[in-house]
Amino acid sequence: MASEAVKKILAAEAEFNRKNAEAKQRKDELIDNANGNAARTIQKKLGAATAASHRMRMEYDEKLSDHRKNAEEKCQKDIEQLKLISEKNMDKTVDEIIKKFF
Repeated sequence: MASEAVKKILAAEAEFNRKNAEAKQRKDELIDNANGNAARTIQKKLGAATAASHRMRMEYDEKLSDHRKNAEEKCQKDIEQLKLISEKNMDKTVDEIIKKFF
């Protein structure tokens, strides 16, 4: 009878150890899967963020190019106007000098 009880206790301990090992293995599998899923999710988010950043950079570069072009055109127009004013002033100055000396 005592040996029967010992056998049952040993069988129960063996079953406990087996179930404990299975639970530990399942836990490790779940953690590994979660880590893998998290890594894939992070990579996808990084890829999406990189693509969005690239699109934004391209848009800003295009806007900068347009702005630079417009600024250069405006500066060129301003320079032309200043040249015209300067030439008119030069003509007036030359005429005044000629009048004074001749």
